[in-house]
Amino acid sequence: MTERAEKLTTLSDMFNLTNKTAIVTGGGRGLGKQIAMALGEAGANVVIASRNLAACKEACEELKALGVQAKAFECDITNESEVDLVVQETVAQFGTIDILVNNSGTSWSGPLLDLPKEKWEKVLNVNVTGTFLFSQAVARIMVQQNSGKIINIASVSGLGGTFPELLDTIAYNTSKGAVITMTKDLGVKLARHNIQVNAIAPGFFPTKITKKILEKSDYDILGKTPARRFGNEADLMGAAVFLASQASDYMVGHVLIIDGGISALV
Repeated sequence: MTERAEKLTTLSDMFNLTNKTAIVTGGGRGLGKQIAMALGEAGANVVIASRNLAACKEACEELKALGVQAKAFECDITNESEVDLVVQETVAQFGTIDILVNNSGTSWSGPLLDLPKEKWEKVLNVNVTGTFLFSQAVARIMVQQNSGKIINIASVSGLGGTFPELLDTIAYNTSKGAVITMTKDLGVKLARHNIQVNAIAPGFFPTKITKKILEKSDYDILGKTPARRFGNEADLMGAAVFLASQASDYMVGHVLIIDGGISALV
């Protein structure tokens, strides 16, 4: 038995995030908040960053009520200087960054032939460039400490095409496909530094981005979902802790699909 294996004597040790520090972008609400709460409950210090400072602060207060050390930052993830400031302040307060969850994202729904160029660029800038900028900034810290976990939030929409009746969101789908490929390439490039980069690809979860789409869609989404339900508040929590913990130390560039079986259909 190796020295590393001897240290992992129990499952609770493997999933314990005590003394770890996590940054969750877009962690003030929706799926990001669920993940932030899960990491905090597992023992991590949690930094939440997004453009909505009020939502970040509210989530931090909930974490603090659980005894978690938490900090909120207003941050446009497409602004390199703002990203660098969050990283610098996190290291100054907590001494390290062990986990990054790239959750912030945006979308635009509309017919392919009418999609304005500026909307295409905005979605790609936030979902792809923003994910890269935060990963790059945090990776510089993780390489120095020779350890770290980066978790990108992709989507089943990034796995292929969707009927327009279901999702007329070509910019979003394209951006999430790019995030999946970025996850694999970042994972390969950073693995030698003991940094594991993986992704979660959720299916249909009622969030701010998806709620209006789900309400307006005439497509039988539930009928096409083997589990016959949408994702709920608990469905991503275990996966996030797993990918943030020692339990996933040998996973690199993996996309963990959590979609109720949609992607399993032929």
